Amino acid sequence: MKPDISRVLSARIAANQPVALATIIAGPCIGQQLLVLPAGADTPTAFTDAALAAAVTVEAIQMLSDGIHGTRLFGDTEVFIEVYPPPPTIIMIGAVHISLELTALAKQLGFRTVVVDARAAFATAERFGHADELVQAWPDEALTGRLHSNVAVVVLTHDPKLDDPALLVALASDVRYIGALGSRKTHAERIDRLSAAGIAPERIAQMHAPIGLNIGGRTPAEIALSIMAQIVAVWNGKPA
Repeated sequence: MKPDISRVLSARIAANQPVALATIIAGPCIGQQLLVLPAGADTPTAFTDAALAAAVTVEAIQMLSDGIHGTRLFGDTEVFIEVYPPPPTIIMIGAVHISLELTALAKQLGFRTVVVDARAAFATAERFGHADELVQAWPDEALTGRLHSNVAVVVLTHDPKLDDPALLVALASDVRYIGALGSRKTHAERIDRLSAAGIAPERIAQMHAPIGLNIGGRTPAEIALSIMAQIVAVWNGKPA
């Protein structure tokens, strides 16, 4: 493996970012490798055949999305594609009581948990020691480089100064789930702000708000349960 390919692959895996590695195992140019990112961005490659690289990239992106690896035949060239999908992750915007409960539920179900809040008084290790990662930063800054199709973004602060920047970043990405806390009135006002910021109506409509399944939840634990149930439904391809 070329040093630059190895370096980028290791960095992507360490950062929980999706990546695939394609290696020619039969046919011409055995041993040549290509690193593939979901967005199809320029990445290190030892492939000398540009047409083959393009075809392998398309296939590898689909395999990465499906979470499978294996061999594929491209003409007389056999390529082994190894995928490294990131763990399913829930990023919570707001170190609030619901986040405390949602973090505990999510971890039981195998999700990686990230809690983001710029307010140091809320985002403390004492409160969120059970989270996989606690980020004290503005949401739009914290989300940069973290979003992909195996991520759910849950917005919980009730403060447009924190919620809206997070939603603008999330709605421009390919995350699998976006949910926002608030009443229908609050959400109607939120839609106006997002529309004014240039977010397309069809994309806004994909957001889950008011967040969670309607189970009549009132306490933070009950609301967290409704959110977790909705996320699981989305992950399993069920109406939510």
